[in-house]
Amino acid sequence: MKSKLESRLKYLFTGERFALILFIPLSYLINFTYPYLQLYTLYSFWISFFLLEFILIQGTYYWYAKWKGLITENKSVTPIETVRILRKAKVINVVIIIFSIILFVIDIVVNYPDLPIGGLLISVFIFIFAILEFINYFYIQLSYDNLSDIRYLIKTKKFKRSCLSKDFKRIG
Repeated sequence: MKSKLESRLKYLFTGERFALILFIPLSYLINFTYPYLQLYTLYSFWISFFLLEFILIQGTYYWYAKWKGLITENKSVTPIETVRILRKAKVINVVIIIFSIILFVIDIVVNYPDLPIGGLLISVFIFIFAILEFINYFYIQLSYDNLSDIRYLIKTKKFKRSCLSKDFKRIG
């Protein structure tokens, strides 16, 4: 059982880390290949991209801390300091989300009528993806990528609370 959990946690933190790293050159490649999108000229792109990367850093940190605790202390309980740091990060995430909406409005107002719609749509997609990641980590589990999770979803017809949400409740 421990080795299965250890593998699962390692898979989660390495997957988040891989996405975190991959998205940087991918954004450059898209901007370079499709210059008419004007991605790098949009404030909304930069803030949405930053929000997504910031949340991925938090996810990497969270799963790594759980994995590290399991392999070094033989406990799968998230360290309290990790939970405290992520509780503060949750507040920062909300501030960035609000600021993102303001920057979307600024982009629309400043760039009208020459607004690069394709770039704006990509920014919206990134923003929505970041919001879903935020919800997945801090509120409800949206990712069901293993048989156990899928069985739970089918049986209960309800989403699970996120692991981090349970950790917040555990430490009060």
